Amino acid sequence: MGGNRQPCARRGYVAAAAECVVLAGVALLPGFALAHGAHAGDAGIAGGFMAGALHPLGGLDHLLAMVAVGIWGAFLGAPLIWVLPVAFPLIMVVGGILGVAELPLPYVETGIALSVLALGLAIALAWRAPRGLALALVGAFAVFHGYAHGAELPAAAQPAAYAAGFVIVTGLLHLAGIGIGYLAGSRRGTVALRTVGAGIAVAGVWILLGQPGLA
Repeated sequence: MGGNRQPCARRGYVAAAAECVVLAGVALLPGFALAHGAHAGDAGIAGGFMAGALHPLGGLDHLLAMVAVGIWGAFLGAPLIWVLPVAFPLIMVVGGILGVAELPLPYVETGIALSVLALGLAIALAWRAPRGLALALVGAFAVFHGYAHGAELPAAAQPAAYAAGFVIVTGLLHLAGIGIGYLAGSRRGTVALRTVGAGIAVAGVWILLGQPGLA
């Protein structure tokens, strides 16, 4: 019994920290511009690997969705704990190709906002979706995210290096979500995780209401 106290204490501290991070993130929402509208004409992201690596960190919608995929995968357990974070960037590449080719895909920004909302709700409600449904849902969201970033890829960027940086950081965000997901190992951690999910869902509503015609 005594040997288990320290790990549980650590989880308690991490859970409390997670709650603080979510509250801080929600409080900072008004300070973020929507990722894709802000970057679409920004010559500052033109470049190679570092530009691609920094790009996922510049938009609240993409950042939250990537972390949420990792959290939900950790909650669902094997094999989805790894399948979802691997599938998302791979399918996102397909969406990116569609975006670069400028093939029509309606409601891209709405789909991205809904991905944040839906993933947040899945975590908050502790939804154990069937494997196929979870993969299909995450895959559909990945297409929207990939399309948006592919469409806004600057002509001056080095496409291969930019894409490599973008995908690597996206994977790291997934891993961060998986790490947060391990908070579910204790009762207090589970409450913290559901609080995190609720915070992500609230952010998704805020992003969704910012869409043209919905505000």
